[in-house]
Amino acid sequence: MTPRVLLVDDDEQMRRSTAQALDLAGFAVEAVGSGEEALTLAGPGFSGAVVSDIRMPGMDGMTLLGRLHEIDPEIPVILFTGHAEVPLAVEAIRSGAYDFIEKPFVVHDLATVIRRAIGHRGLVLENRRLRAVAGKRDDVEARLPGRTEVMVDLRYRLRAIGASDADALVIGPTGAGKEVVARTLHDISARGSRPFVAINCAALPEALIESELFGHEAGAFPGALRPRYGKFEHARGGTVLLDEIGSMPPDTQAKLLRVLQERVITRLGANDPVPLDVRFIATSKEELSALVARGQFREDLYWRLNVAVLRVPPLSARREDIPLLFLHLMRESAARHKLAEREVPAAFLSGLAAHDWPGNVRELRNLAERILLGLEDPHGPPTSGGTADGMTGGDRLPDRVAQFERSLIAGAIAVHGGRLRAVYEGLGISRKTLYEKMQKYGLDRRLIVEPGDEDRA
Repeated sequence: MTPRVLLVDDDEQMRRSTAQALDLAGFAVEAVGSGEEALTLAGPGFSGAVVSDIRMPGMDGMTLLGRLHEIDPEIPVILFTGHAEVPLAVEAIRSGAYDFIEKPFVVHDLATVIRRAIGHRGLVLENRRLRAVAGKRDDVEARLPGRTEVMVDLRYRLRAIGASDADALVIGPTGAGKEVVARTLHDISARGSRPFVAINCAALPEALIESELFGHEAGAFPGALRPRYGKFEHARGGTVLLDEIGSMPPDTQAKLLRVLQERVITRLGANDPVPLDVRFIATSKEELSALVARGQFREDLYWRLNVAVLRVPPLSARREDIPLLFLHLMRESAARHKLAEREVPAAFLSGLAAHDWPGNVRELRNLAERILLGLEDPHGPPTSGGTADGMTGGDRLPDRVAQFERSLIAGAIAVHGGRLRAVYEGLGISRKTLYEKMQKYGLDRRLIVEPGDEDRA
């Protein structure tokens, strides 16, 4: 496979000449003029190296470095720098840049650094693949953690669908992680090194929606001074995410159906169809069948999408995962802000599972962030937008008590890493009572604690 380079430089002349030189040196070069464009082309499955100017308007090279490493901290990033910017480049190395090249540079020297970076990246990806084959915790589980049955099933289905090239539909409530699922599906597929273009169907201006999606030729409408690729063409070879597809206007639904069936588009103002090689992933917070029944969604488009379906559960359906998920989100937040993790009392973590989380993972992530930043006291009761005990008002009292007790025990098992002595002593019950309640509520500590934890009761 030809080594891949993502070149980022706002200077068109410099970008073009560097791309040509690297092409002659044997690299497959994709050249873009901004950091924002680069982020759509590089995901965790990206197999090449990123080469970026450090001084650019908007998102500069240092910011791009940070954003790329939020996606995958092991993507190699090489920065161009002027002589006066060498101290900044050294700081970039400390922040995780692979290397820097001082301008003006010799192409041979740049090519040598790029080959070394791509070789290193290949070893990183191969190591991840071998760990997955060996049954270790893989990238899918790292992004979608949880030991409950609904999460194990979701990861299983995601891996199965990811190996195909089928279009997919992701259903789940707001904040549950639908975009994370879609991005993971893209990254583990054969298209993982190609663009991932997310389109918010609810935010597209209706007057410009066709131009945004399909592109246009010069003169197609007043103000169209030059030809422009649409978002579908920008994603060629990769994946298009149609976020909240139920919000798409009916006229656009009809045009999308044709694209899904024929895999061609026609730009505004043009007559010739353009072949389209993309995978479509659609998300919806509501069942599309319900929208069809209300006449808000085309039935033929629904059946075209309803092939490979992934359902993302609400947080209330995976309460046993909540304590460990909270710690996972806090680790992510600490890495993002470059702060040390805060110690959180076991009682606080146990209490998390007993709360409703109407905002789902997004709400739990916000809480983790507030505690990390010192905006909320982890020694007090956890705040949530739901009811105080996490139950719905219509539940019978015995059911509510049982659900609370189950959540409390599951949370304690997670907090204590499956060490049952600490669990029953912390809860003030006997070992026999704990075992009886675990059996009663169907709690298996192997589904709650991390794989490999041992019973040290």
